[in-house]
Amino acid sequence: MGIVKIDDALHEEIRRASTVMCRSINAQAEFWMKIGMFAEANPTFTFNDIVKARFAAAHVRFPEAAAP
Repeated sequence: MGIVKIDDALHEEIRRASTVMCRSINAQAEFWMKIGMFAEANPTFTFNDIVKARFAAAHVRFPEAAAP
């Protein structure tokens, strides 16, 4: 574990986002870093593709959506 220098304005955005997402400031920053790393490794993926892939990797199962 280490210390990462983050611009004050970005830190404030992380703080705001962490409140909305019910995460700690550190957890929000870590989430954005992980998503960013995955996006760089998979440049054709959308954000939803990335989240779906991360859920699949964690073996998270969702109930089937009912047909309209």
